[in-house]
Amino acid sequence: MSSEITNLIVALNSDELSLEQVAQKFRERSWPATTPPTPATQAEWEARLMADPDPYVPGSFDDVAAAFFRGDITLDQYSVLSEAAAASINAEKKRRDAESAGPG
Repeated sequence: MSSEITNLIVALNSDELSLEQVAQKFRERSWPATTPPTPATQAEWEARLMADPDPYVPGSFDDVAAAFFRGDITLDQYSVLSEAAAASINAEKKRRDAESAGPG
């Protein structure tokens, strides 16, 4: 299964892009949420318990983790890329929080 993330990892491994270039792209992109919203009812809680606890989300950090576990990237590369993704996610959260707070 191909995604922007897997394509970037392929480009990293083929030396088309450096680790810093891939990390920069990770910082610039939006990352989809991988955890579902909190269940509101008892029935939703029960359904969640029966469901796959960690469903795969294409185009998410799941692709990076899978690449690491397959041996496609090293621990050092994984660390750099996870920090870059975290920076993007944190910046996006700050933007959303600021927007929801409105003018102050």
